[in-house]
Amino acid sequence: MRITAVDTFVLGTPWRDLSYVRVSTDEGLTGVGETRMLGHTRALLGYLEEAARNHVIGSDPFDIESLVWRMKHGDYGRAGEIAMSGIACVEMACWDIMGKALGQPVWRLLGGKVRDRVKAYANGWYTVERTPEEFHAAAQRAVERGYRALKFDPFGPGQWELEPHERRLSVGLVEAVRDAVGPDVEILVEMHGRFATSEAVRVARELAPFDPSWIEEPVPPENLKALAKVAEHVDLPVATGERIHDRTEFRELFELQVANIIQPDVGHIGGLLETKKLAATAQTHYMMLAPHNVGGPVLTAANLHLAAGTTNFKIQENFNDFADEHVKRAAPGVPEVVDGYFPLPQGPGLGVQLDPDFIAEHPSQGAHFDLYADDWHFRGTREHTA
Repeated sequence: MRITAVDTFVLGTPWRDLSYVRVSTDEGLTGVGETRMLGHTRALLGYLEEAARNHVIGSDPFDIESLVWRMKHGDYGRAGEIAMSGIACVEMACWDIMGKALGQPVWRLLGGKVRDRVKAYANGWYTVERTPEEFHAAAQRAVERGYRALKFDPFGPGQWELEPHERRLSVGLVEAVRDAVGPDVEILVEMHGRFATSEAVRVARELAPFDPSWIEEPVPPENLKALAKVAEHVDLPVATGERIHDRTEFRELFELQVANIIQPDVGHIGGLLETKKLAATAQTHYMMLAPHNVGGPVLTAANLHLAAGTTNFKIQENFNDFADEHVKRAAPGVPEVVDGYFPLPQGPGLGVQLDPDFIAEHPSQGAHFDLYADDWHFRGTREHTA
């Protein structure tokens, strides 16, 4: 079997573009992959056009190790976010083809399952005014949909250091969510790399009474020694890793023991096998895996196949029940969350079918997402005021 074509499709929403890749073969089988870029979609498409010509077309889709190695190292230079995201899309599609060819779900090819369902956490549920009353009501609605874990960023457009009234409001929003969901639902506090080290420590200590399951990216991701200082001074679990795009770049994080949970994005770090290898290294450092996922149905399906057989997996992010729920129609087949858990996909390959016609009906809107703009958390459901 040989790859004969690589086609790309972009589905637009007000705040995110979802990029899909369809890989075709000379035996009539096709596979799909997906990633979500922030402001770099056209760069991704340009890279994929060149990579298809130079590395992908003519390859055997079963030879994933060889293909990923050539895409990553066959061009002189260092593979960053753009290249690793393109590699991820093609790699996912190859697993999809393999599963279809063998009549097996991808999780069987990755080593089989260690669980029958995958715990999910809701994101994108808090597109409401930043008041304790509104966050309280929104959190209750998410729990009513069956979720047993919720993530949110309560900090508005905050950066470096919060004004006292903003700090009180942000902590108050976390308190309101905890009150809404009770003690047995996990709350996960997203910090988006906003804070100076001292402010991150101060905020984390004020959040501790509400028992978050983690604080995420408390400081910008470029300086792991700063993250180590935060981890040293707070008693909450620390999660990070979504903005690391090569598993070798996790080496320092492991050496410093600065995180309890790592959050690679399957769509940015080279695909399923790269993430599986990273998870194995994390396990040797007693760290858990909670993949970042702001993608649509294909990327969500890929994450579920990974989670099925990853022993140190913790929980899976899911936006698509709350933000742009219609994007599920781009590739139907992902199991729905039931009582807080995804069932495992059962069809061959990734278990989803791409719908190019639906995607064509929802073209890119030139999405731009600014975490430091007022009201960014509305995610396009209304215009930012700044």
